[in-house]
Amino acid sequence: MHKVKILFFALGAILFWQCESPQSGSDGGGSLPILGNRHVDQIERDGKMVEDTVYHEIADFEFVNQLGDTISNADVEGRIYVADFFFTTCPTICPIMKKEMLRVYEAYKDNPNFLILSHSIDPTHDTQEVLKVYAEKLGVNDAKTWNFLTGDAEKIYEIGQTSYLTTAMEDQNEPGGFLHSGAFVLVDGEGHIRGVYDGTKSDQVDRLIRDIPKLLEQ
Repeated sequence: MHKVKILFFALGAILFWQCESPQSGSDGGGSLPILGNRHVDQIERDGKMVEDTVYHEIADFEFVNQLGDTISNADVEGRIYVADFFFTTCPTICPIMKKEMLRVYEAYKDNPNFLILSHSIDPTHDTQEVLKVYAEKLGVNDAKTWNFLTGDAEKIYEIGQTSYLTTAMEDQNEPGGFLHSGAFVLVDGEGHIRGVYDGTKSDQVDRLIRDIPKLLEQ
């Protein structure tokens, strides 16, 4: 099959912030956009050249949750989820983010087609055991809906910055030694980013809570 890539462009500068950012998503009854880079391929199909739009997708991953279970992209396939990045000793925005994420959790914890993936950017300290205690202190006693993930630091930083297009890295000049954004990233069942919300702002998390059903109902 002959394939020629003919176009590449970015859809907005959506995700690079730390504590504050504009929200990307929807506010109303319409469908949510697909965010991130995209390109259009020309492919040969049935003897004809046709255009096929290829959207940005979350790359394959494999991390360990607070119960010691391996969580991969296969576990989220076909399901709606919200991803964020944090660390348990964070002295700045993480407590606010987790308070706000608890609202999302309470709203959708009983829906089997919804998940939350919270990635630790300090996996050396945030072992599976540490994450389990942290989750339980938040009132999350299982991993049916909310997974607190640890794993190889470089892989976490890479997926944060290249797949979720957000800030996640070690930085000794920052409080706690790490730099990350407050983004809550809404992902659909095909691995496409459909909304980005500032997890430190209640009004944006309200909007996230309203947007999630737009994907669950598709």
